[in-house]
Amino acid sequence: MEYRRITSIEDPLFKQMHQLMQDIFPPEEVLEFCLWKEPLEDPGIRVFVAVHDGQVCGATEYRFYEDFNVAMTDFTIIGRAGLGIGRFLSQKRLEDLNALAQANGKPLLGMFAEIYDPYRVEQYEFGGVKPMDPFVRREVLSHLGYKRLDFPYVHPSWNNDGEAVTGLDLCFLPTDDSLSELPTELIVKFLRRYYTVLPNKPQAWHDMVGQLEAKESAALLPI
Repeated sequence: MEYRRITSIEDPLFKQMHQLMQDIFPPEEVLEFCLWKEPLEDPGIRVFVAVHDGQVCGATEYRFYEDFNVAMTDFTIIGRAGLGIGRFLSQKRLEDLNALAQANGKPLLGMFAEIYDPYRVEQYEFGGVKPMDPFVRREVLSHLGYKRLDFPYVHPSWNNDGEAVTGLDLCFLPTDDSLSELPTELIVKFLRRYYTVLPNKPQAWHDMVGQLEAKESAALLPI
């Protein structure tokens, strides 16, 4: 299996990846094809695909914030069962992030991720691919060490229509497993940076950020 970076919408592998996203994710979670041009060309956004026999069978997007010393996993897609795609993507991503952190001069603090909570929202189908089942994914991410940040989370729809998307938790995978909380200043700075690309944010998102700013820290809880 190959770990291939995509940096252009003209790359034939990107067309396969975007179709895989449409097959797997709810429509409001998939950015339009043409809107991927700038993100793919952004050196800070790292989009990789797992290629098996010439076909894209998995993908992951993530980014590393040097000034925050944290990463964000935008998504991980497992398109087929029985190939070890999840492990492959996880290991390759971590190797890449550790190299970036080393070049930045200090160990990675950890990695954010938005994780669906199927115990609150039951209609997520995820293309019928069993490894992408929200119950399975949530438990796998728990095994990897992700923890839930203790506040009600909403995020702006990637349709940029001002709608608030719920049914997810903002989680964090600390490099130091004994870490029990994160400063809200870091969380707010991260969220503002991450969602700069979506100018049409819902009021619920602004309210959430305001509530975070009124606190000093958010606990990291099991998921």
